[in-house]
Amino acid sequence: MLKSLVLVAASFLLSTAAVAERLKDISTVAGVRSNQLVGYGLVVGLDGTGDKTSFTSATFRNMLNNFGVAIPPNIDPSSKNIAAVAIHTDLPPFAKPGQVIDVTVSALGDAKSLRGGSLIMSPLKGADGQIYAVAQGNLVVSGFGVEGADGSRLSLNVPSVGRIPGGATVERTVPNAFAQGIVWC
Repeated sequence: MLKSLVLVAASFLLSTAAVAERLKDISTVAGVRSNQLVGYGLVVGLDGTGDKTSFTSATFRNMLNNFGVAIPPNIDPSSKNIAAVAIHTDLPPFAKPGQVIDVTVSALGDAKSLRGGSLIMSPLKGADGQIYAVAQGNLVVSGFGVEGADGSRLSLNVPSVGRIPGGATVERTVPNAFAQGIVWC
């Protein structure tokens, strides 16, 4: 009896554990893929590390006009606390409206750092020109840079690029043949 109990226990110990893989990790479905989204926007709230470019001033002027704030034509609304940025992300397959996804934000002009900035609401478009998500939020920047009065500089990583975890909300789904029940043979 003891011998058979020891044999059963040993067989459990020596047996290999069952390994289960998720189907989505080991397969692909034809016609189902992620889609790249891109947008343009403004990051505000920078501590003097923003752009000095004219297209940032023009974008800022347009944004204020859209909010009903009229700036006289002879006034230049440039500020070192604003940066023009490119926003990009991957829209995962089967993303539904209301779902949030991470975005990456990169300075387009001569901004030194995006640290401490907030992205103002910006649409994200697909290759077809349609808006699929809207991005907004506070940036997380892992890089930093410092400059000395003698012109010396030190930087770690890239302070002009940041991420916004959960920073975009999906507004529409991407149609695909799989979701519509079309089967290709």
